[in-house]
Amino acid sequence: MSRHMIYADHAATTAVTDTALKAMLPHFTTAYGNPSSLYRFAQEGKSDLEMARAQVAACLNAKAEEIYFTSGGTEADNWALRGVAQLMALKGKRTGHIITSAIEHHAVLHTAQYLEKQGWSITYLPVDGDGLVDPAAVETAIRPDTILISVMAANNEIGTIQPIAEIGAIARAHQILFHTDAVQAVGHIPVDVEAWNVDLLSLSGHKFGGPKGIGALYVKKSLRLPALIQGGGQEKGRRSGTENVPGAVGMAAALKEAVEHMPEESARLAALRDKLIAGLEGLPYTRLTGHREKRLPGTASFVFEGVEGEALLLHLDARGICASSGSACSSASLDPSHVLLAIGLPHAVAHGSLRLSLGRDNTQADVDAMLNEIPDVVAYLREMSPVWDRDAEKPTWEL
Repeated sequence: MSRHMIYADHAATTAVTDTALKAMLPHFTTAYGNPSSLYRFAQEGKSDLEMARAQVAACLNAKAEEIYFTSGGTEADNWALRGVAQLMALKGKRTGHIITSAIEHHAVLHTAQYLEKQGWSITYLPVDGDGLVDPAAVETAIRPDTILISVMAANNEIGTIQPIAEIGAIARAHQILFHTDAVQAVGHIPVDVEAWNVDLLSLSGHKFGGPKGIGALYVKKSLRLPALIQGGGQEKGRRSGTENVPGAVGMAAALKEAVEHMPEESARLAALRDKLIAGLEGLPYTRLTGHREKRLPGTASFVFEGVEGEALLLHLDARGICASSGSACSSASLDPSHVLLAIGLPHAVAHGSLRLSLGRDNTQADVDAMLNEIPDVVAYLREMSPVWDRDAEKPTWEL
């Protein structure tokens, strides 16, 4: 049994760093003024808010005036897709075509489905067995009425990193707006909005050591998205509401710290990740999911045939390991992950998924403990399974 809790679900959320917390605390206690007020006390908060905006921009190779604070990645994704559709409607284009991928986060997919019901045409591009979008398929899907391409930078379940710069170059060549959901990428891999040729980019603070409830949408300066929320005119009139100063300041501090330490931390996490992969993918009827090389440094994801993801998580939790499953056990749905189905896994196999996402507090000892506990749990669940075919010659995905 593990002697302490091993947190291996950093793709879901992270602890707030000491640096971020220290930056935030004054804005809860001694510098709590409303940044929209004119007196000096409030303007100190306004100054810190704009400094945070500049810090976030610098980490993305963007301009400060191109960063708009939101409540998180979901809001940023919604604003990007719906905002572009509204912008085109204001220009007289009541319908049009949007290209996205089949493995996007639901914040993008459900927004695309909403727009589809409003009359917009959506192409959901397939991916290969590693979860990669083919840039050539993006270009082939472009139509005369295509207004937006939205492809995530890195997948939240399997960790595959997409060829964003190549897709962005295609979008730029065809003069089509390009959005990327970079929630899993920012703070973990180098992000450069200019090199990536993106017009819009979403991020969320709690994925890299910032607080929950704060994110941002990068909007290229030349793009005038309609206002997301009407009211007092904050965020240059595009997102009204009293600004979340402590959140913005904490997110900026965490991101700056993450970017500064990215080279050595990415290398450390990748080494731990690779040891997990080497230790687990050798188990019988087990498959690594996602691209072997083009993956986030801290993410290792697998499917175990003959195992239910929900049961796997509960047994690991009992042994002190916090992890995640690609199956929809937490969403009151019997359907397996849309990502795992999109990469070609059968329904029954997709239910037996496990995502281990490592972070700054994980150690070699944590990995050793997981490599000791996970095989035992998988073997136990297979032994208890009434449907596990112990005599199968090949895994279902190879039949």
